[in-house]
Amino acid sequence: MDYQHISTDLDEKILTITLNRPDRLNAFTLRMKDELVHAFGEADRNDAVRAVIVTGAGKVFCAGMEMQPEEGGNVFGYDDAEGMNPPLEQIRDSGGEVSLAIYNCRKPVIGAINGAAVGVGITMTLPMDIRLVAANSKIGFVFTQRGLTPEACSSWFLPRVVGIQKAMEWVISGDIFMAEEGVEAGLFHSVHDKGEVVDVARCIARKMIAKSSPVAAALAKQMLWRNPNFAHPMQAHAVESKMIYWSNEFWDGRDGFTAFLEKREPRFETPMADIPQQFDFWKDEKISEQLTVNS
Repeated sequence: MDYQHISTDLDEKILTITLNRPDRLNAFTLRMKDELVHAFGEADRNDAVRAVIVTGAGKVFCAGMEMQPEEGGNVFGYDDAEGMNPPLEQIRDSGGEVSLAIYNCRKPVIGAINGAAVGVGITMTLPMDIRLVAANSKIGFVFTQRGLTPEACSSWFLPRVVGIQKAMEWVISGDIFMAEEGVEAGLFHSVHDKGEVVDVARCIARKMIAKSSPVAAALAKQMLWRNPNFAHPMQAHAVESKMIYWSNEFWDGRDGFTAFLEKREPRFETPMADIPQQFDFWKDEKISEQLTVNS
């Protein structure tokens, strides 16, 4: 795909995706949505990519939705939907498509939020596994102040990240708050000088991938996101039992224990293509994949 609104760079097995419209404060467009969905899909399939960092070019991370699209038409891309209750497949929130692409990417994703992030500029970061933020950045879930409701799957992710009370406060008020408040609430991992955010993100990414099996890390990520949604810990136990058996018998665990006993570095050679994209015990993945097909 010919990227025009993002740029990508792969170095040390870390893919850096940069929102690349600095003249428009990296405002989110439908083309940016398509490019991000494509980039995360490629990252998921590419064994050369072990981790992904997302940041913005210029002074801010993302100023939200571009309100003056160059191509014209509805700013949210709803031109094809008709009536008040069109079929679901006719209406897809563009930020949600990006969030699902990030959620379905089996590589660790780190947000290096280098400045202000409002609207979709912050909601699309919620499925990322770790978020770092530049000091004094302005953050806002501003939808209600525009007469809109939240998007990008944020009503699912935000309460899980910061709890229901803080999510309610931020979303219902729509007020801007500072990065430091986000760190205190758990929205962000940590706050850093603006020029250091990407460097710190790279340090964390290198630490995460240095000794871990790509396959085990991918499966562990899915388990941590999905298993807490089960109604009983027995369901998580059933998933864990199957996963540790499969990983030990068929995937990278075959050499992991042997290498430990032989006091050598393990050979993690299982390609991601050998790992199922979905498992029967995670119904939500089937739903998200069906939505992707319908988009």
